[in-house]
Amino acid sequence: MTVEFAARLPLSRNELDRDAEFRTTPDLDRVLRDDPATRYLPLRGAEMLRNADGTLRFVSAADVPEDTVLLYLGRAIADAADAPAGTRFVAAFVDPDTARAIEPDEDAWESLRMFGTELSARDQGLAVEAVAMANWHAVHGFSPRTGSPAAVTTGGWVRRDPEGHELFPRTDAAIIVGVTDADDRILLGSNAAWDQDRYSLLAGFVEPGESLEDAVRREVWEESGVRVEEPEYLGSQPWPFPASLMLGFRARAVDGDPSTARPDGVEILDVRWFSRDEIRERAGDTLLLPGRTSIARAIIEEWYGGPLDLP
Repeated sequence: MTVEFAARLPLSRNELDRDAEFRTTPDLDRVLRDDPATRYLPLRGAEMLRNADGTLRFVSAADVPEDTVLLYLGRAIADAADAPAGTRFVAAFVDPDTARAIEPDEDAWESLRMFGTELSARDQGLAVEAVAMANWHAVHGFSPRTGSPAAVTTGGWVRRDPEGHELFPRTDAAIIVGVTDADDRILLGSNAAWDQDRYSLLAGFVEPGESLEDAVRREVWEESGVRVEEPEYLGSQPWPFPASLMLGFRARAVDGDPSTARPDGVEILDVRWFSRDEIRERAGDTLLLPGRTSIARAIIEEWYGGPLDLP
C-alpha cells in the first residue's frame, strides 16, 4: 500500500534525468544556448506559464537575456509531443522586465501550488526542481562567511564567493502525520495563520540529531497533547515553498481518552478528531481541507478511503 500511495503523490512524479555530470561542462551556459533543441522554462519568482493544453510553456534562448541566472534542470528520459527524449531543459529566473517581455498578462503567471496536480510526470519534476532552486538563489546571492557576492557556477547548482567558499542548496526535512484513534477518527489541527475553519494534519520540522519516528512522536505531542505509537512511513513529497521535503506518516494514538487532545495555543489554535461521516458532511462548507497538491490531502484521502470532491 505504501508503494501505491507514494506513486500517486502529487509533485513526487518525475521523468527526468538530472544529468549531474553534465553540470560540470566547461562554458555550460554557452553550450546550452548554442543547442537549438534546449528548452528554457521562465520563472517569475516561483510562478510559471502554461500552454492552453495545461503543459508548461517553454521559450528559446533568444528570449532569455545573457545576464539571467540559469539552472540546468536535466534532460528528458521519454518522448513527449513537445520534446523528444534527450531534450535538455533550463530554468531561467527572469527579472520583471524580461517576464513582461515574455508574457505581459500578469494573470498568466501561475503558482505551482495551484496547478501541480495537472502536470505530466516530466513537467512536475521540472517545475518542482525549478521552484525549489529559484527560492534558494533568491536568498543566497551573498556568502554567509564573507558577505561577498557569490557567483553562480556548475549549471546553477553551486554559488562561490571570491575566496572560493562554495554554497550548496539544502532541503529541510519535515514530517506530516495522519493520526487516528481507537475509533479510526483522524486528528486535524487549525494553524494560527489560517482561516478559522481550515484544518490539516499535524506537521513539523525534524530537529538535528532526531530520527523521523522521534520527530513524529514529538511534534504530535507538542502540537496536540496526544501520544502516538507505531509511526508508519507512507511516502515523501518535495514541497518547494520554500525548501522542504515532506515525509508522510500515519500513527495510532496511544490508548487513553482521546478527548485530552489540546492545541499548543501558539502555532495550533484548535485540534479535533473527525470521523468520516463528519468529513463527508462538512468538507468544503464549514470545514476547509488542504488542497489537492499537498501530501496532507493525499494522506487524508488514503484514510478516508477515496478522493474527496473538493478543490
